[in-house]
Amino acid sequence: MTDRANPHLLNEPSERADYAGLVRAAAAGSREAMEQLLMRAQEVAFRFSLLVCGHADDAEDVMQDALLKTYRYVDRIRDPDAFRTWLYRTVRNACLMKRRRRVGEPAALVSLEQGGVADSGEPTAIDVVDSAKGPDDLAINDWIGERLRNALMRLTPSLRVVVVLREMEGLSTREVAEITGISEANVKTRLHRARVLLRQQLEDL
Repeated sequence: MTDRANPHLLNEPSERADYAGLVRAAAAGSREAMEQLLMRAQEVAFRFSLLVCGHADDAEDVMQDALLKTYRYVDRIRDPDAFRTWLYRTVRNACLMKRRRRVGEPAALVSLEQGGVADSGEPTAIDVVDSAKGPDDLAINDWIGERLRNALMRLTPSLRVVVVLREMEGLSTREVAEITGISEANVKTRLHRARVLLRQQLEDL
């Protein structure tokens, strides 16, 4: 898990600026900016809520709630540059409320590559298959993805949220601390613990 392997980190400054521009324009009354902001927020909110909530139905509800709050309160966002932080915090809090209504941990955890929902209610992959990859390569990638999903499922929710936000979503330690409500030192401690556990679990799987 390196920064080089994380595509979200490569465009962090421009992505932050894009979101901030859309937030400011939407707050000023631009319908086009609001539509673009909601489209981009929808993908982020659903992907993250699947990992945190663990249930496709809950993730759909949480995503809709996050989009509604974005639409209603965009003019109240104090720091447009921190929109993603606000969005992740909104999703996390909504997922926690959903989890309190359920008994035990989610029965399934969905990878970042899985972003759709089939008629049966089960999550389905929406990524486009690279035609340059052969059957063997695709099989290996599926195996790696399944191992990672299984390893993530074994983490406690508090560790899973930290490692997903930091390693997969590309947020800074400070941003993760703001979203989770813990200190930056605790974020680093949990991230280190999560990395160690993931490494051990991936070796065992």
